[in-house]
Amino acid sequence: MDSLINLLDAFQIIFSNPYSLMYILIGVAAGIIVGCLPGLTATMGVALLVPFTFSLPPVQGLLLLLGIFTGGIYGGSISGILIRTPGTPAAAATLLDGYPLSQRGEAGKAIGIATIASFIGGSIGALIMSFLAPEIAQFGLRFGPPEFFALAIFGLTMIISISGVSLLKGAIAALFGLLLTTIGLDPLSGVARFSFGSDDLLGGITFIPALIGLFGFAQVFHNIEKMQIVPQVKSKVGKILPSLKEIRSLLPTMFKSGGMGAMTGSVPGLGADVAAFIAYAEAKRTAKKPEEFGKGALEGVAAPEAANNGATGGAMIPMLTLGIPGDAVTAVLLGALTIHGFQPGPLLFVNHLDIVYPIFAGMILCQLVLLIVGLAGARLFARLINIDTRILTAVIFLLCIVGSYSIRFSFFDVGLGLTIGVLAYFMGKAQFPVSPILLALILGPMAEQNMRRSLMLSRDDPTIFFTRPISAIFLFLAVFMAITSYIRFKQLRKIEQRVADDAAVENESNNG
Repeated sequence: MDSLINLLDAFQIIFSNPYSLMYILIGVAAGIIVGCLPGLTATMGVALLVPFTFSLPPVQGLLLLLGIFTGGIYGGSISGILIRTPGTPAAAATLLDGYPLSQRGEAGKAIGIATIASFIGGSIGALIMSFLAPEIAQFGLRFGPPEFFALAIFGLTMIISISGVSLLKGAIAALFGLLLTTIGLDPLSGVARFSFGSDDLLGGITFIPALIGLFGFAQVFHNIEKMQIVPQVKSKVGKILPSLKEIRSLLPTMFKSGGMGAMTGSVPGLGADVAAFIAYAEAKRTAKKPEEFGKGALEGVAAPEAANNGATGGAMIPMLTLGIPGDAVTAVLLGALTIHGFQPGPLLFVNHLDIVYPIFAGMILCQLVLLIVGLAGARLFARLINIDTRILTAVIFLLCIVGSYSIRFSFFDVGLGLTIGVLAYFMGKAQFPVSPILLALILGPMAEQNMRRSLMLSRDDPTIFFTRPISAIFLFLAVFMAITSYIRFKQLRKIEQRVADDAAVENESNNG
């Protein structure tokens, strides 16, 4: 009951300030634009605009970022449906049936279903977050330094899930990120570490320039290398709204997939793309006509879109309650909260309810705005896919420079962002993932500081981590997650290799 009252009060706060609604609208629209442009991601969109929120009141700045998050995940479906190129990884499952619908001349209907499913799934995720997160935070109040150290180690097991094609390269990237966190003044003793005599490095690697370098400058260099115009859309976007009969028939799939997405998204390391494929597989398994999947089944669009948007709320749960990001976007949001002076975790629900519940209310309102903007602007967003990459790259490059400079008004930060961007670009060329670096930058300090505090409390006795039940459970879960994720990783690689071999054999037989 207290949660409901606090949530209603938060709605009143947002509605009492028209600027709050305006920033939600701007954020959702900007997120859809970023999401529907192939090559850009919701993570990059949020990362680029974090610096521009510092001049805003904290609530309004966070509402803007939440809007980008929500719109970005949905926006990827537009390019996936129209040109079979997902704007974001979360839309990779949507194109399986969305593109065949587009080829049949039903692109508008596919986009309409994707929009409605995104609204329903996102609303389910936001509601689950609003009522489940405070309960988890109450449990988190029992945490001390050993528990937070174990929690950080558990969070670092996400590296396996975001390592791409090579676990070794993912681990190397994470170790590099952990090394970056040691630069600057020691958090406990105040001794300078690896600053190389530079006063600018005494405070460590500034988070925002590093973030913009990893996801902004690196994307600019990648675009410069490719420098080509995005393929023209051949499908005509006709009628957007599906019939009431079609919507009614899809509602069970949307609600079930939205719940599955929220639960999947709440598990650190899985994220919206995994949630989308899980929901797609479940929808196909329970469908009356599973043979239509892959050929333009409406359920094949509704299920993944409801799931990947449901995962947005789910991914916020561990980030807000425990300080562990559920995916790459919430990792950026965690950094944004920290920079605004709020430390995500159990104490956030004790000291800053004035921030927590507006976030909940804002996520719910973002879904409503997404429905309205998505349906009203579907044809406009579809045309944006044809933007010349050269213009887009120049705009992104300018935003990267302004964003890096605006943190401390320092050209050193611009140079830092550029340096990390060049490094991230070459890492990408060598197939090293950069997401583990971001994860290490966030969780590394948390692990180091709480490990050292725990050892000080126990007089250098490491058994403190295993004699306290909560920390022991998290360490066990970390090992369990690492092992099961590794097994799943190997199984996926074998399946992908088998598919590639079968495709090669089929090509040879066709050529023969």
